[in-house]
Amino acid sequence: MEIPAFQVDAFTANLFGGNPAMVCPLEEWLPDDTLQAIAMENNLSETAFLVKQGDGYHLRWFTPAVEVDLCGHATLASAFVVFQFLEPRREEVTFATASGPLTVVRDGARLAMDFPARPPEPVEPCFGLIEALGAQPVEVLAARDYLVVYEDEDVVRGLEPDMRALLDIDLFAVIVTAPGRRADFVSRFFAPAKGVDEDPVTGSAHCTLVPYWAKRLRKSHLQARQVSLRGGTLYCEHRGDRVTMAGEAALFLKGQIILP
Repeated sequence: MEIPAFQVDAFTANLFGGNPAMVCPLEEWLPDDTLQAIAMENNLSETAFLVKQGDGYHLRWFTPAVEVDLCGHATLASAFVVFQFLEPRREEVTFATASGPLTVVRDGARLAMDFPARPPEPVEPCFGLIEALGAQPVEVLAARDYLVVYEDEDVVRGLEPDMRALLDIDLFAVIVTAPGRRADFVSRFFAPAKGVDEDPVTGSAHCTLVPYWAKRLRKSHLQARQVSLRGGTLYCEHRGDRVTMAGEAALFLKGQIILP
């Protein structure tokens, strides 16, 4: 069996930036353990699988370790593959996902995604979280993930978390954030328990980041920068219970996965 495979750098206009995802269009679903094995072999933060469903596609995402319920950069990458290779005349595509329907539209050179908002609430951090991050924050909130807020961009950039200690947190992952110098805010994202020590650019994290910063900065349109080693830029809008995230994408490779 041959499966088409496209590796796409998401949230960047240039190769070797943003967040790489593998996108695999399927004619029909393979067994879940096969999908997980492919994602593990790819060893990227996410592999996306999509199957044609009506006028759209059913979309699923896998890290090397687990299937996840929401992923931004692999959704952007999947839309890029639809628009560039599968259905080049389309201007909009809707994916059926574990987080409900997600629509992506062309917006000039960018692709704009409509995602659910996940506003955070103040919480007490679990035991060991702050020590694992290595710096004292100004506040800690949570939705799906912890949102740990610092005063300064340089603190976020300089964090060297204890990934082994972060394996024991009681939520999905950890977002760290601070006001940005050239963007409205900066962030990083750590999910070692899910097979990804640091994700280069994380769309799903902005479902929480955007409501937080929109409220704090009193503005609905925000420019975000994820300050991982690869880095990436997102153009965001807070719309009540939804968040729009837009970015560019670049194709790195196109090929075939060969299964017995």
